[in-house]
Amino acid sequence: MHVIGLIVEYNPLHNGHIYQIEKIKELYSDSIIILILNGYFLERGEISYMTKETKVKLALENKVDIIVELPCVFGTQAADIFAYEAIKILNEFKIDILVFGSETNNLKLLKMIADKQDELKFNEDIKKYLKNGYNYPTSLAKALNIDTTILPNDLLGISYLKAIKKINNNIQPVTIKRTSSYHNIDSTDTIVSASNIRNKIDNNIDISKYTPYQDYIIKPNKDNYFLLIKFAIINNPSLNNYLDVTEGIDYRLKKVIKNINNLDELIKKIKSKRYTYNRINRMLIHILLGIPKIIKEDIYIRVLGFNKNGQNYLKTLDINYNNYKNTYIYNTELNAAIIYDLINNTNTYNYEIKNKPLKY
Repeated sequence: MHVIGLIVEYNPLHNGHIYQIEKIKELYSDSIIILILNGYFLERGEISYMTKETKVKLALENKVDIIVELPCVFGTQAADIFAYEAIKILNEFKIDILVFGSETNNLKLLKMIADKQDELKFNEDIKKYLKNGYNYPTSLAKALNIDTTILPNDLLGISYLKAIKKINNNIQPVTIKRTSSYHNIDSTDTIVSASNIRNKIDNNIDISKYTPYQDYIIKPNKDNYFLLIKFAIINNPSLNNYLDVTEGIDYRLKKVIKNINNLDELIKKIKSKRYTYNRINRMLIHILLGIPKIIKEDIYIRVLGFNKNGQNYLKTLDINYNNYKNTYIYNTELNAAIIYDLINNTNTYNYEIKNKPLKY
């Protein structure tokens, strides 16, 4: 029996995600699928278009065996930390295979890039291109001396491979080729990217073709979100204590915030070569949630749901499932639920404090 790990955000859950689960079941009929789930605020600094509870329920309906939480303090960080913390948790569940989507579906190439990032000169070359104003994917391609820009899921895959190398090299990475591009927001194929679907939601376009779960989707209230961010920036005397806030950007935030009227305007005011769109979004979430630059707590395991097969597998593991209680990380998760509710007029905090895994 194989124990297969998946790292997901489901923002929102769509036909491509369903295809991925079905493909895993086809490839590994005798397997346990353990999914680690990012909840309310996501790796690229976005607000989830589905509640955590909804994502857990739908994953169970689609025959995922165990759902585990990726805490927001790690789920809102850059790819390398996001990947490392997710795989560190999955390793506690003794996964032997990690499956992830890939644009190239070229595991050999991704492993080569992951290995090269251990080389000092290669990293210096990347930094050189970053300083010259190129974004990270382009800088990586230039350091590799290739013409093709590395696309988002392959970039995340490289981070997964680096994490596997550090944590447990016995975990076997397996790629499933993506049938849609993250950057293509115009496609009308049956399987499109989550960013395409979010763009359609934001523009009030019907998405029933792309996901059977359109009734579960929440369109985040970005006006409410901006007002909360504006208050957090104005109300905090020292923004420099928060993750991703470096010297200089805190001053710029304080200087411009009182005359800014929406999130897009704020990002345009502070965006620079050094601060990309995603990095700014992550930084704003860290300010809003009060996430500090150093998080001292270590491994965090919280099971969100399981089916009968998952429950039987959990009984074979020697894991302390209560180690998250009364921790800073868990309290931040509760705060994230409260803020998500303030943004979207939802009731996710009540789901959090029930604190019981969903059974299917």
